[in-house]
Amino acid sequence: MADAPRVSPIIGLVVAVTAVSSGAILVRLSGAPSSIAAFYRVLFTTVPLAPIAVWRYRTQLAAITRRDLGFATLSGVALALHFAAWFESLAWTSVAASVTLVQAQPVFVALGAWLLLRERVTTRMAVGIAIAVAGMAAMSLGDLLGGVLVGPRPIYGNGLALFGAVMAAGYVLAGRSIRQRVALIPYVVVVYGICTLSLLAIVLLEGHSLTGYPPTEWAIFVGLAVGPGLLGHTVVNWALAHLESSVVSVSLLGEPVGATLLALVFLSEAPTLATLVGGAVVLGGITLTATGRGR
Repeated sequence: MADAPRVSPIIGLVVAVTAVSSGAILVRLSGAPSSIAAFYRVLFTTVPLAPIAVWRYRTQLAAITRRDLGFATLSGVALALHFAAWFESLAWTSVAASVTLVQAQPVFVALGAWLLLRERVTTRMAVGIAIAVAGMAAMSLGDLLGGVLVGPRPIYGNGLALFGAVMAAGYVLAGRSIRQRVALIPYVVVVYGICTLSLLAIVLLEGHSLTGYPPTEWAIFVGLAVGPGLLGHTVVNWALAHLESSVVSVSLLGEPVGATLLALVFLSEAPTLATLVGGAVVLGGITLTATGRGR
């Protein structure tokens, strides 16, 4: 672990989880296309970090190998698809279901590491994966069978959120080896830069305009960058240098809880019983998976 920081990492995690929890609410409040919101979120997160990377880490940036740049490209494209799919899912399903399902990333990281990197899956992790999958099925089918739906096409929205979780796992797996050799800020700037270009391509392919949005939309775009981006995921990455990764991973499970509460307050969106029960099962499975490595 790094030297003791001036600010408690636990306090940092509380701030980060609170900031990340606001992301889904801001996306739902936005009237812009989901790919536009995703593009500006990543762009506005990258812009203030880029000068710091060039000024303080130019040697590390110049030393990035062609192989590492290839993995950074895979990581950035996967992250772009994660944001595009997850933001779009929020238009079709409930905040509670979308945020819970997209948080299933540790499950897919474990599966991907087993399939692609031949990493061992412990019994605890296998049980956690099975529980999480059962919870996902309960969330996706419970509301449908019960006839109480939140969102115009919840099954479709849930599928997009799950795809977003798979792409988030791809982002983590592709960037894992690079992160061991490159400091946080230059790593984030390179990967986020590629992610921004990928999202720009998606926006242009969909035929959306990059300008012409009202001031409230620009405020939401900036809020997405400052809140979930800079205060959220950047602080989480900082906390990883001072806390066990399992502690950080499990703490992020507070995002579905926080987002659900915020949706209830600001969107008057109450989750259904199937979403609550299935979501609790998913979070339990993710907890077992995230804390099961090496046991």
